[in-house]
Parts: sequence; structure tokens; C-alpha cells
Amino acid sequence: MAYRTTWLLIAVVLVGQASWAKADTLSGSFRALEALALCNAAAHQDVAAERAALLERGLALAQAAVDADDTDAAGHFALFCNLGRRLQLHPLGLGSLADLRRVRHEIDRAVQLAPRSPSVLTAKGIMLLELPRLFGGDRHEGERLLRQALEIEPGSSDARRALVELGVAPPVATAQHSPNIAP
Repeated sequence: MAYRTTWLLIAVVLVGQASWAKADTLSGSFRALEALALCNAAAHQDVAAERAALLERGLALAQAAVDADDTDAAGHFALFCNLGRRLQLHPLGLGSLADLRRVRHEIDRAVQLAPRSPSVLTAKGIMLLELPRLFGGDRHEGERLLRQALEIEPGSSDARRALVELGVAPPVATAQHSPNIAP
């Protein structure tokens, strides 16, 4: 089955862009934040061997962060990002199911720990929109998460762009009007 683009590609690209959002509430250890930075660096690396090396370092740091503190939201998000980018290096197939399950577990844990993080909500929303239903995709829930990210951070261009690119209209920003009061 051909897809316009893979859900993973979109999600991890946005993860790299959204993970440093100014208004984001994602907390985590230094190791976890460094793992996210490595994931982002891997996205911009053209040499496959160097990209793989960055992802392996990112995975090791993220795993160490989560091993030290299972409540490290950024650690789980970094695991999601690095695992997802590593999955991009090879075509998805039946052999990828275990890795896909782990990717889903890590983003679910990140959402559980940081339910108001626009970058985490955006990444999970995109994943659910693009993932085939057979593998747990859920268009309604994905759209809901993207809209929730926009409620938290109305200027989130990542969530808005994802809604537009995926053919789901983003909410229109409404101006608040003062009631007309006659003097």
C-alpha cells in the first residue's frame, strides 16, 4: 500500500522542529535533552553512517535517562524520536512491528508524563493520523491531539501545518470582540 508519506517521517520531522518550542512544558534531564538534540541533528545529516551513529548515541542517552528516572518525559520523547528516525533508515515491514510497538509505547508514556506538551501532542497526533488503522491509527484522536496542541500553544506552526498537510482544517483563530456598549 503506497502512502502519500509515512506517518513516521512526518512525526519525527515535526518532533525535531517542535521539541524546542518556546512555550513547551516538556521537562527532562540533561541526558534526555541531549538525546533530543542528537535526534534533531540526525535529521539534518546526509551521510547515512553518521546519521545512524547519531541515532545510536541518542538512543543510548535517552535509554540512560529513562533508566535513571522513568518519569523523565523528555527521555521517553527522545526514545520515540531516535527510534522513529532509526526506523526510517529501513523500509517498514512485518519485521518492524516490535520497533513500532516500542515507538508507540514511548510516545504514549511521554503524553502520560507531559499531557500539556505541544510537541508531544503534535507528534502523537500526526502518528495517529498517518498510521494505518490496522496498526492503531485513529484519525479522530489524531486530529483531537493536534487541536489540543493548538489550544495550549495557539502559535504552534507545527500542529497547524500538520492539520493542513494532512487535509484537516486547523481551527480558525477568532478575534475576541468586546460587546458594544452604548454610552
